[in-house]
Amino acid sequence: MSTTALGMPKVRHGVGNIFEFEPFPEYAEKELQNEQLRANLGFATHKIRNKRAAVISELPDWQDLRTAGSMIKQKVMANLDTYLEEFEKNFTARGGHVHWARDAHEANEIALKLIQAEGVTEVNKIKSMATAETGLNEFLEEHGIYAIETDLAEEIVQLGDNDRPSHILVPAIHRNRTEIRDIFLQKIEGVNPDLTNDPAELAEASRFRLREKFLTNKVAISGVNFGIAETGTMTIVESEGNGRMCLTLSDTLITFMGIEKLLPTLQDLEVFTQLLPRSSTGERMNPYTSMWTGVTPGDGPQNLHVILMDNGRTAALADQVGRQALHCIRCSACMNVCPVYERAGGHAYGSTYPGPIGAILSPQLGGIENQYNSTLPYASSLCGACYEACPVKINIPDVLVHLRGKAVDHEKAQGEFEGGKKERHVQMDAMMFAAKKLFSSGALMSLATKGLPASKLITGKKGKITKLPGIVGGWTEYRDIPAPPKTSFRNEWKKERGSAPKRVGGERVDLQAIIAANQAKIAEAHANAETANPIAPKEAN
Repeated sequence: MSTTALGMPKVRHGVGNIFEFEPFPEYAEKELQNEQLRANLGFATHKIRNKRAAVISELPDWQDLRTAGSMIKQKVMANLDTYLEEFEKNFTARGGHVHWARDAHEANEIALKLIQAEGVTEVNKIKSMATAETGLNEFLEEHGIYAIETDLAEEIVQLGDNDRPSHILVPAIHRNRTEIRDIFLQKIEGVNPDLTNDPAELAEASRFRLREKFLTNKVAISGVNFGIAETGTMTIVESEGNGRMCLTLSDTLITFMGIEKLLPTLQDLEVFTQLLPRSSTGERMNPYTSMWTGVTPGDGPQNLHVILMDNGRTAALADQVGRQALHCIRCSACMNVCPVYERAGGHAYGSTYPGPIGAILSPQLGGIENQYNSTLPYASSLCGACYEACPVKINIPDVLVHLRGKAVDHEKAQGEFEGGKKERHVQMDAMMFAAKKLFSSGALMSLATKGLPASKLITGKKGKITKLPGIVGGWTEYRDIPAPPKTSFRNEWKKERGSAPKRVGGERVDLQAIIAANQAKIAEAHANAETANPIAPKEAN
């Protein structure tokens, strides 16, 4: 009997709008020059952040909810194949049609054929990160089909010239009301020429345009927040009602769903309907929560399709550290607390997914070795605010560090770095090796500290280090380093406590005796203080 070794399945990365096409630092530097953008971002992120803080403070079990959400998502990732098959079985049993897409290209092609089968040239569209990821709108337009964005913020972006979303929750966060008014005056036919920047008037102008589309277009395209494996149910949560209009008035509904969006049971959905609105819009509950399970004769879409899309998700799933990025429920809480995002904005990340979650998701979906995705994990100060804000406890800082390591390993394997040179990584390796030797040897540390007084040679009269060579020059390019102290803590200790007896290696320390001695010293200090500053007794009432 002969056998053939098939080997391990090849990891397949995704395609579409999941790449950084310019090094993040360079793009961010340009965005930092846009003062209006920074003002818009600062106002919006702080407002949403404060609303979120207020509503989560109302729940004494908020941390338990976060833990539950994290555990449910971990369970899904560990049994994803089983839940996908269960969802397909139940969705199909209720009259729906399931389509599988390996990447964005296949997903777009499937949607195009379904739309062409209906003989229409215009479709309504609910806000969807998945379709933004695949570039569906642009793809359909190339084939003579126009997708109408019905979410207000997405509509603003679509009508703006060469504009792109810059936030998961608020795609037009980079626009202010005056800019939106100008866009509407230019792009909406029949709009009131005296339109002001009042939010109510702007919303009314959008409503006037879209209401006709809701009533006439018979095909709608949506994303999905959650798919329920046990029933084949899909769920969308939103704030404007446009999703409800598309889900109920269209004859054909085509839904794009990333394979990671599943939940095992309807009971699990209870956890996420508490986590998501509080973390995203700072609301106790979403104004509209729409759920649909199959086809109901005479009610809602009669032609129901779902496109289950991989597009690099199984590649992320294969990474034991990075796979937690697939837990994301697209709430945007990490962006609203991120100091880097608040200043650089969403466009600097290149991908559909900006902010901290984009910095760990895009490199895994598209491959950290592709385009400039390797620069995204460095778009962070590692302050940890994103981890504290994440409703499903994605440890974004850990994944960022993990991906930085993968980026360096890939560059080393290629043998070529910036400009075909190796200096940057050679310098870093040398620095780490030297630090390892220095900090592991008391003798070397003592010798190094003796050279501290010589630091005045590089600090000058200002007492600051303003410029350093090589890789550490990246630090002094933007900030100064204070002059090192004239002597070290080690030397000061030796000077002040040099007569203290040295402990022999391996000798046990009597902690109770030390505590008792300290307590005696504290009592003595209090007694001395009272003697020096006696407190007069209060007179009786």
